[in-house]
Amino acid sequence: MSEQTIQLGHGGGGLMSRDLIQSEIVTRFGGGMLKGLPDGATLPMPAGRELVFTTDSFVVQPLEFPGGTIGDLAVHGTVNDLAVCGAVPRWLSLSLILEEGLPLSTLRRVLDSVKRTADDCGVSVVTGDTKVVARGQCDGVYINTSGIGEKMDEFDLSAGRVSPGDHILVSGSVGDHGMAVLAAREGIRITHGVVSDTGPVHRLVQASRPFARDVKFMRDPTRGGLASVLNEVVEDQAAGILLNEAAIPFSSGAKGVAEMLGVDLLQVASEGRMIMIVAASASEAVLSAWRSLPEGRDAARIGVVTDKKGRVILETLTGGHRLVDVPRGELLPRIC
Repeated sequence: MSEQTIQLGHGGGGLMSRDLIQSEIVTRFGGGMLKGLPDGATLPMPAGRELVFTTDSFVVQPLEFPGGTIGDLAVHGTVNDLAVCGAVPRWLSLSLILEEGLPLSTLRRVLDSVKRTADDCGVSVVTGDTKVVARGQCDGVYINTSGIGEKMDEFDLSAGRVSPGDHILVSGSVGDHGMAVLAAREGIRITHGVVSDTGPVHRLVQASRPFARDVKFMRDPTRGGLASVLNEVVEDQAAGILLNEAAIPFSSGAKGVAEMLGVDLLQVASEGRMIMIVAASASEAVLSAWRSLPEGRDAARIGVVTDKKGRVILETLTGGHRLVDVPRGELLPRIC
């Protein structure tokens, strides 16, 4: 392609569209089921297996941030949503909305990150779409990914199964993604600053599979962070949650930015972490399995389910207690 930026003609369905797709999309994803660019993918499915389907859109700014890009985020977000539903991620769609004037070098870096991340996660991009909008109608690139996975029969996941005495586990430090994006957007520069935690959790789920009958609930704490997920768990349930602040892993970089801006890290998104509620008898076994993986090396037990109906309480470092509430309004816009 001779043009160095996206032009409206790249979305017009003619020669420029074909050029863009052939040179930038097909060269990265054109093998397997995407070969020949059919309008839809035909997916092989073993008889009697259930499918899990999810979709998500990504509009993060900036497009590239410490630790990742919108491309990494799009793959990780969809893979993780499948994984915490108890599914093995298998196939993704990739739909791009591109803004006129976007440098092709930026698009190439984003697509390379999609390809690299999909390969790492063991998923295939099997269908997709590309549209171009006029300058000013999009912030460079918007991405939609949909995903299909094969349900693992061992897991029976429901907030209704959670009961007093169960343990709350987290796979690593929380809030890093939201703080990394905010710092990049606002030009906050700190030595050894925060790096996004964007990453996959499907291997953590697989490592938990031998203990699946004791696993009650799994979720990745994206928008609204740990606070939103745990409040959702106890909403309308005859149970509550007590968190131990001293046990919750926070990175020094995320803490530095959060303290500077007065942000509660419990309400900040992670994009490569998972929360699990598991029977106490299996808690240590799950943690041991997680810690054997790079993405779970900082896994910790951070709390316990109580009989305090519908309340999430934090035991603070000073020994006091405070209510952990759901975030009000839009705390950190455009973090995914």
